[in-house]
Formats: sequence, structure tokens, C-alpha cells
Amino acid sequence: MELILKKSLEEKDFIHACICKETWALKKLYEDHYSMMYPMCMRYANNNDDALDILHDGFIKVFNNLEKYQVGTSLIAWIKRIMVNTAIDYYRKETRRRTTDLDHVLDITNDEPDVISAMTAEELLEALQKLSPAYRSVFNMYVIEGYSHRELAEQLGITESTSRSNLVKARHKLKEIITARMEFSIKNAD
Repeated sequence: MELILKKSLEEKDFIHACICKETWALKKLYEDHYSMMYPMCMRYANNNDDALDILHDGFIKVFNNLEKYQVGTSLIAWIKRIMVNTAIDYYRKETRRRTTDLDHVLDITNDEPDVISAMTAEELLEALQKLSPAYRSVFNMYVIEGYSHRELAEQLGITESTSRSNLVKARHKLKEIITARMEFSIKNAD
């Protein structure tokens, strides 16, 4: 029990130092969470520079809103949520979306084995970055972050059917990208 109280007091003191804009505390917060947040930002970005913009904008929001963080809850989850929301904001700012309602789009299904599971993380990230921002955002938020289509629709300002359609199209496009890459590798190996 004593150890738990001490940890809460230490976290409270650390967060207080960050709120007071103590340089050492802000630096520690950034350095402790950079390596976890950067790959998440890369999943939403077109390239490394965009990912760094999202990351830095996200940390600015973290620093400016630390007084809203509740000590004792998961700091990592709180920061991650801010980063995802920052990526969504970045997507909205940088992209003109076509808002065609796709209520009548047929689901594209396939019984072939999952080609994504055979890829390395770097190959998958490269393939994800080839998707349009709309498809990439829906894919990341649904498949990786675990958002529902209802939550996606609210966050991105689209309908649930558009979210579902974009997910299907993103998966299909990823498959095309991966298949083309595999065919290219096989062709060059011969």
C-alpha cells in the first residue's frame, strides 16, 4: 500500500512539474513517450515529415492540456488518444475529402489467405502510406486502434456506410499493393 501511494505522489509531482512548464519534466515526458507515439503517427501520415508534424503537434497539445489529465489513470492511453485526435485533425486540415455517400457499395470479399500477415512491419507501413488519407485513416482507426464505424463516422465527419466502404476499399487496395509487390519480387528473383 505504501508503494502505491508513493508512486501516485511521484506521478502527481511529475505532472505538476510538467504543468509548471519545468523544462526537465517536459523533456522527460517527451523522451519517455516519443518512441511509442512516433510509429502510431507514421501509420496516419503520408511520410516521415508529416508524422513528425503530427507527433510534435500532439505533444504540444499534451503539454498544454496536462491539467486535464487525472493522476492515477493511464498516462500512455491519455497521450495516445491525443495523438490519434491530432492525426485526425491533421487529416482534416490537409485533405479535401470527397463526401459521396456510398450506401449501395457492395462488399468486396475474398477467400484467399491473408497476405498482410506474411509482411514485415516496415513493408506493411510502406503499403499503408500508399493508401489515400481517407482510406489510411479509416484502416488505422478501425483495424489498429479499434474504433467502431460509428466512432469513425463521428470523428471523421462521414457516414457509417462511408466508413465501412472506405475500410473495404482500403483492404482491397492494400491487397493490390502487396500483391503487386510480391509479383515484382518473384519476377525479379527469376
